[in-house]
Order: sequence, then structure tokens, then C-alpha cells
Amino acid sequence: MATGQVAFYFFAGLLPLVLVAFFTGRRRALATAGDGHLHSRPGYYGWYAVVWLAVPGLAVAFGTALLHLMGLASLPVPMALTASLAAAAGGLWLGLRTVHPDLRARNIVESTVRWLLLAAALVSILTTLGIVLSILFEAVRFFQIVPLWQFLSGTTWSPDTAFLGGAGRSGENVAQAEFGSVPLFAGTFMITAIAMLVALPVGLLSAIYMSEYASSKVRGAAKPTLEVLAGIPTVVYGFFAAITVSPWVVTIAEGIGLEASYSNALAPGLVMGIMIIPFVSSLSDDVISAIPHSMREGSFALGATPSETIKKVLVPAALPGIVSAFILAVSRAMGETMIVVMAAGLRPNLTANPLEDMTTVTVRIVDALTGDQEFDSPETLSAFGLGLMLFLVTLVLNIISLTVVRRFHQQYE
Repeated sequence: MATGQVAFYFFAGLLPLVLVAFFTGRRRALATAGDGHLHSRPGYYGWYAVVWLAVPGLAVAFGTALLHLMGLASLPVPMALTASLAAAAGGLWLGLRTVHPDLRARNIVESTVRWLLLAAALVSILTTLGIVLSILFEAVRFFQIVPLWQFLSGTTWSPDTAFLGGAGRSGENVAQAEFGSVPLFAGTFMITAIAMLVALPVGLLSAIYMSEYASSKVRGAAKPTLEVLAGIPTVVYGFFAAITVSPWVVTIAEGIGLEASYSNALAPGLVMGIMIIPFVSSLSDDVISAIPHSMREGSFALGATPSETIKKVLVPAALPGIVSAFILAVSRAMGETMIVVMAAGLRPNLTANPLEDMTTVTVRIVDALTGDQEFDSPETLSAFGLGLMLFLVTLVLNIISLTVVRRFHQQYE
């Protein structure tokens, strides 16, 4: 039986029990109280019964699923469903027996909700930990094959002959595979820098205009229109970069006497900058708009002009939020793949000329994981080494962001 069907049958059987538990618990509380006083509202006793129903039922279902995944035991699906629903019914029976007027049902229910919220918060933390560990273990395997220093300082990325070593043909006068990541990170930083040179000034100035100068009608139309840019699929941006912007770059470069490749880094950088403008403008606009009006009024009272108020008061006060928006946009740009692969190509070219073709770390990760290589080949494992380094770079950026935010953070009353 498919997993989806199992989940459907389980929740289809649990939902009627939940309804029965809620109304039965509520009715039993009212019946036992008579004309007396209940500690909590009747609805809390209903939810109290639901808690007694759900906890054992979900615990048995999760336990059987965990045993099956770990290979320790595999119960037949009908038996597992029956055991889960039986545990739920047994929990309901025990819960209803404990219902009485002095029961602190509200405290128990609210405590359960608090634990559920804590579990929801832990999901993101555990997911992040799982991602890091899954990358780290495979990256360690890669660095056992390729020295870390060679990977970090090498200037040539040529993994195409790595499969020959696994086939025992590495000595047949073939070029050795090289895994120097410098060209990939240079291309990543180059394209990201170009994107931020577009997104930061345009996004910040847009935010200042919408928060300080635009009327409510203009702001109500301009902000949603600008945020539409974030919802356009990246493949559409890739087509725009490859078909429209890249030929423009070549034409303009030739007009001023420069030579440009049609797979240049400037085109995807410019288009990526347009794509991430909403990340800067929307967050910066919200931060600037949240600054108390008393600060603006105080600045005007001292004789400052609107532009001076923006430069001397609002922007410094909003700097933590602006820095956070900037780091978020940088992280988004560094993780972009489709625009680069469609407009800049796949060649790991170490150059400082944005008119030449180059590629990024994420593009090479996709390229390494989509071929027909074995999973334990150096070329495939190199994707995890690149992913680990990219994760560390973004981690450093976020640490810098937090440091800046804490340094310039101010509390306003």
C-alpha cells in the first residue's frame, strides 16, 4: 500500500475520533459539574480529551513508521493502522475517566500547545542540522581524495577525467583531473557583485521613495508591482538574459571598441540584479516605514530638509534592516543557477573581465550531480565539497550581518 494511502486511511479514521473526543469531553465536563463550577471553560475539556486521543495514536503511528524505516520491524499496514487507532481510542477512554470539575484542563491544553510550538521550532533547527551533516559527511569523503588546500587554492577546474582513475586507466597518458575551486568562486563573486551593484542602489532608492515621497496611492500600486519581480520564474530571467541582454552587452561593447562573448558574465549579473531588487526594496521599505514619526518630526523641527533627514536620521536608524536585506539578497544571488547556466555558460574561467564567460559554484554542483558518473566518483563528490564551502561563505556573511545589526541596533519607544 502506498504511503499516501496509509496516511489517508490513518487520518480518515482519526478525524471522527477527534470529533467524538471533543464533544464527549465537553459534555462529560458539563455533566459532572452539574450546577457546580468548572475550573476551565467547557471547550478546554473537549480539547483535553483530544490530547489524550491524539498523543498515543500518533506515538504508535510514528513508532511503527520509525521501526520500518530503520529496518528493525515491519508490521503489516492493516495491523499498524489498527494498533494506532486502538491506542487513540484507549487514550480517549483514559482521558474521559479523568475529567472532573476541578481538572485544570486549560493549563494542560495550553502546556500541550506550547510543546507543539516548541516542536515546530525544532523542526527547522533539526532540518538545518540534517542538511549540514549530509553535506559534511560526503564532503569529508571528497577531501580524502582531493587535498583541501589543493581544492581551495587550485586555479584549474577540470574533473572530466576523474572517472578514468576509478576505471584503473589513470596512467594511460591522460590528463589528471583537477579540482581547483578558485575559478568557480571567482565567477560566483563576480556575478554576485554585478547583481548587487544593480540591486542595492535601485532597491534602496526605491524604498526611500516609496516610504518618504510617494503618496499612499502611488505606494499602493508601486510596491506590489515591484514585488512581482520576485515571483517571475528564474528560467524566464534566464531567457531574457541570454536572448535580450547578452546581445545588447555585445553590441555596446563592440561600439566602444571592446570584445565581448555572448556568454558573458555581465548579462546574468545585470538580470540577477533586477531579479533581487524586491529583496532589497521591500525589506528596506518596511524598515524605514517602521521608524517612529517622532524622529522625522524632531529632525524637521531642527530645520533639516527631507533629504538631510533621510541621510542623517532615517538611513542610519534603518541600517540594521538594510544590512539584513543586503545579506539576504547576496545569499539569493550566490545560490542562483538557472540564469547563469543559460547566459554565462559552464566554462570555469578565471578572469577579472566580466565580458568573458565564466560559471559559478551552484552551476558546477548541478553539472556534477546530473551526469552518469557513479555517486562515489570524485567528480560527483566534488559537488558536496563545493556545497560545503558555499555554505561556509553564506554562514560568514550571516555572521557579519548579525554583527552589524547588533552594533547599530537601537531601541525606539
